[in-house]
Amino acid sequence: MKKSVFSLVLLVVLALSAVVILPAAAQDDVFSVAVVAPSATNDLAFSQSMFDALTIIDEEMGDAFEFVFQEGTFIVDDAAVALREWAASGEYDLVIAHGSQYGSVVEELAAEFPEVSFAWGTDVNTFGLDNVFAYTAAADQGGFINGVLAAALSESGNIGVVGPIEVGDAKLYVDGFVFGAANMNPDAVVNVTYIQSFSDVPLATEAANAFIANGADVLTGSAQMVVGPIAVALENEVSWFGTQSSQAELAAASGITFQVYRFDVILRDMITKIQEGTLGGEAYTLTLENGGLEIQLGAGIPEEAVADIESAIETLIAGIVSGEVPTLPVEDPMATPEAGS
Repeated sequence: MKKSVFSLVLLVVLALSAVVILPAAAQDDVFSVAVVAPSATNDLAFSQSMFDALTIIDEEMGDAFEFVFQEGTFIVDDAAVALREWAASGEYDLVIAHGSQYGSVVEELAAEFPEVSFAWGTDVNTFGLDNVFAYTAAADQGGFINGVLAAALSESGNIGVVGPIEVGDAKLYVDGFVFGAANMNPDAVVNVTYIQSFSDVPLATEAANAFIANGADVLTGSAQMVVGPIAVALENEVSWFGTQSSQAELAAASGITFQVYRFDVILRDMITKIQEGTLGGEAYTLTLENGGLEIQLGAGIPEEAVADIESAIETLIAGIVSGEVPTLPVEDPMATPEAGS
């Protein structure tokens, strides 16, 4: 399935409806959070990354923290009902709309409830409001690393990417992955299919099978629909690279590396600011440098190659953090846009 990776370092250098945690009623000495998210808390992707972060905060703060998490609320109107109820109740110190589709709702409610702190993402727009935090992820960073490793491990030089919709952190991940693969192996063929859905597992599975039929020996993708492509990778014994949450258990022997969103890094700062009286007005970005992005290893790496993979990742991270390694193509400032663009 994978070629030898003993020389990888050298190559790199060279080249359920609702889940409730604790009581909902806020107390003076308890920091209360309410969250709405588009998919399940165990989606191995976007929603789970936030749920896992809140669980970490809950374990750290104990009785001083509580949260409610309404999952599976993809429809914006349904999310708006929950967000309004939470804001109007006055029971929550922070109301989180975990999904870029909720932006217009947050903008409206934050203006209506200026004493309530809101957060939403992935985006950087606080709408100029002092009670809105925004957050996003520099997903191209881990995408670049996954792309480099994917091109290094691919025997066929044929890689398939199943994307959801060409927006936000999903697009950043795909763009970073493609750029990383091209930097590792300019001759690699990286085919990208956006299925225009975050949740259509059958369609994502179909796209993954098409890549395999065309000779791909590495797959990757983003959003909750990746459970389909992961199954395809396992069935065909090809490598899988993931993002947003760890998919190591599901990917099993196909899993190589996973970019994991650590929203707990920014949640800690939000909580501190709110406790000190700052309700918003700041945008956060998860990065490798601030620990908001982590690269975790999967079970598909042979034991004898783990040290090489880890060293390769450390080398790449150091270059990305220092700015010496760009994770997206640098536009030519002298380039002239084509007519009509």
